[in-house]
Amino acid sequence: MHPGSVIVDVAVDQGGCVETLHPTSHTNPVYIEEGVVHYGVPNMPGAVPWTATQALNNSTLPFVQQLANYGLKALEINPSLAKGVNVQNHRLVHPAVQEVFPDLVNG
Repeated sequence: MHPGSVIVDVAVDQGGCVETLHPTSHTNPVYIEEGVVHYGVPNMPGAVPWTATQALNNSTLPFVQQLANYGLKALEINPSLAKGVNVQNHRLVHPAVQEVFPDLVNG
């Protein structure tokens, strides 16, 4: 990155996604490494809870409406929604969840 660039790692509290970034705080939110400003305050939405809640509601409402209007048929209509299914017919169906809980995978 060019000197003077800024990195904001919104996943820093889950291990982060930038090699040169480490968690910072609201009192000391940034540092410069390799000429790049790094910002890594964990739980950034917690600083603006009302706004974060509104953003989450606005982004998930269409999916909730699809489920309300179409029931399980929504999973066939919207492949993105179907990718979020973890358990179906009493079985773990999501590959990542199966990997974490191999003893619970049926058949």
